[in-house]
Amino acid sequence: MSFTKKLLLTAATALLLTMNAVYAHEAKPMHGGIVTEVSEVQYELVAKPDVITLYVRDEDKPVDVAGGSATVTLLTGSEKTDVKLVPAGGNKLEAKGNFKLSPGTKVAASVTAAGKTLQNVKFKLK
Repeated sequence: MSFTKKLLLTAATALLLTMNAVYAHEAKPMHGGIVTEVSEVQYELVAKPDVITLYVRDEDKPVDVAGGSATVTLLTGSEKTDVKLVPAGGNKLEAKGNFKLSPGTKVAASVTAAGKTLQNVKFKLK
């Protein structure tokens, strides 16, 4: 392999490692949940059997979700459950109830504000 190819390969590897480190930093959970980032907006899902909470942040700043909502679809095995999340103060949308959750449960959230869909976000519970 020529020196130029080795140099390009080393530079590409360094770039990929740097991008991975930046992404990992941005996706750090602040509430013990699972974080997904879409269009520079971070969504953190905290799912418990009695409460489902979705936190919304933009560039590490909380997004006020007053007047917004989210519909969360839980897919556990062959069971499908739709849950409506409502504002619960600050950057938090929440629903209380009795939810069937387990490792591997897939969660799809459709987040809205002022009647318009902002994002569709997907999670998988660990």
